[in-house]
Amino acid sequence: MQNTIPLRKDVPAKDKWDLSTIFNCVEDWEKALSCCDSLSSAFCAYKGRVGESKDTFLAALKASEAFDRNMEDVFHYASLLSSADKSDSKAQEMENRAMMAYTKASGEQSFFLPELMEIADEKIDEWLKDSCFDDYRVAVRKLLHKKSHTLSEKEERIIALSQESLQTAQTAFSMLTNVDFEFGSVKVDGEEKPLTNSTWGSIIANPDRSVREAAYKQYYGVFKKHVATLASLYAGSVNNDIFLSKAHGYRSSLDAALYGKKVPESVYRNLIDVVHKNISALHRYYALRKRVLGLKELRHYDVYVPLVSSVKSHHSYEEAVEICRAALAPLGKEYTDILCNGLLSGWADRYENKGKRSGAFSSGAYKGYPYILLNYQEDNIRDVFTMAHEGGHSMHSYFSVHNNPFPCYEYTIFEAEVASTFNEQLVFEYLMKSAESDEMKKYLLAHRADDILATLFRQTMFAEFELKTHEAVESGTPLTQEAIRKIYRELLEFYFGSDMVFEEESDLEALRIPHFYTAFYVYQYATGISAALALAKRVTTGGEKELNDYYNFLKSGGSRYPIEALRVGGVDMEKVESVQSALDTFASIVDELERIFK
Repeated sequence: MQNTIPLRKDVPAKDKWDLSTIFNCVEDWEKALSCCDSLSSAFCAYKGRVGESKDTFLAALKASEAFDRNMEDVFHYASLLSSADKSDSKAQEMENRAMMAYTKASGEQSFFLPELMEIADEKIDEWLKDSCFDDYRVAVRKLLHKKSHTLSEKEERIIALSQESLQTAQTAFSMLTNVDFEFGSVKVDGEEKPLTNSTWGSIIANPDRSVREAAYKQYYGVFKKHVATLASLYAGSVNNDIFLSKAHGYRSSLDAALYGKKVPESVYRNLIDVVHKNISALHRYYALRKRVLGLKELRHYDVYVPLVSSVKSHHSYEEAVEICRAALAPLGKEYTDILCNGLLSGWADRYENKGKRSGAFSSGAYKGYPYILLNYQEDNIRDVFTMAHEGGHSMHSYFSVHNNPFPCYEYTIFEAEVASTFNEQLVFEYLMKSAESDEMKKYLLAHRADDILATLFRQTMFAEFELKTHEAVESGTPLTQEAIRKIYRELLEFYFGSDMVFEEESDLEALRIPHFYTAFYVYQYATGISAALALAKRVTTGGEKELNDYYNFLKSGGSRYPIEALRVGGVDMEKVESVQSALDTFASIVDELERIFK
């Protein structure tokens, strides 16, 4: 763990991502930004003519693609600069200017969808048979799927022009929690360590309970001081979701979130239902944790400390890359060479710096590397898994880009969380096989239980929270800070069970999760790990066919709807058995932990 957090300007170039694959310099970005207006105008020249003829329709699609490619590059570059340092006013200005350009163009281009929907079905079906539409056929079909929820040109223009203002709650939350909040420092092993959103994960896992308690109360104390503002921002985000769903005629905000991907609501609700039915395994695990840690009371700040404290973990960044290389070997040398070379040569922004966005993400676009933001900590084994996780996203992006035309290369988050958690499972299996002691195996087994818990149970709890808050507002109940905290505390009590004693501040966790500002997103972590466990077992115990099936899934990009793409890979997420199998895996790990700790 770093004792001091460096400024962005002091981070060595080798530890930063190389953005020159998008633009060589900010001046090149400025030139691309200045082209947005002319490219949008070129597309808008087809206003009133989209359905005029096959050739005109194709020309309009090509003009739209030219704008979209340029806009994607402009926004991607600015977004990455902004994520690397939220305190960099120039980067923030660039991101805001990119958003303004996108919002302006969206308003101008709002004519397209309504005009597309006016083309007779039989006419467009005939046009799309022509090979000249090969690059666009899938994308057009997906747009037509939304026909019943597409508004008039004027209405779509109003919605498009509102996009920037609708981001206010999310933007304000990010700035407040990543830039304005100062959490101070905590004494760890006799030294003052900075408490930040990035160091939080390492400090809250410290074996010294007094350190965990102090960090927990100090951290959430900052959120408590701003609870009214945070609650208002989240309520505003929920209201935005409901506004957009009603404006487009969806049954609910959940329907709006799932409809475009053709994910049945039953997948979302069945996930919650099946987890509820298997909650006893989670409660057994918390009872085991309480006993193994020797605690009279299990507190919320006790759930992340390793059960096996005698095993220390320390891996340099380069060592973590080599662990990934060895662990992911079942996917083939091409896969591991591309990923590991990327991790060492420009794909990744490795360590924390002041103002850097917390957590980790992969951000792939059609041009440039599939970039990875990390806040790597050498003493936290979770960060090795995080590297493999984000690497899975990036390799999914890599194969999608290299096997699909621009209009349909983007896969959905539903699919993305499969590729990432698949990699985590292979890392776990590799570390278990190469463990040099029984204590290390015990440590890894306990870690895997925590990992599945965090991805399957915890994300399902988050998904249930999102569903409850949106349904509350949709039924006419205002989302006050008291209502938010009540909903979240009841979920905490259900998921953690009777062995957990909560603090007054514990339900403030509801107001610190960034993903809640992208509604109905987190359930895909839970469905993702369910699919990933099934596919990892299928690939590692299968042969060439099973591996090829998995590659065909990675290469699908946006050429298929997510449920269909996963079927190609070898798993059907409409069947509850996929989730039940993952829950059975967790229960078997708890069984083994109970046996070895007895």
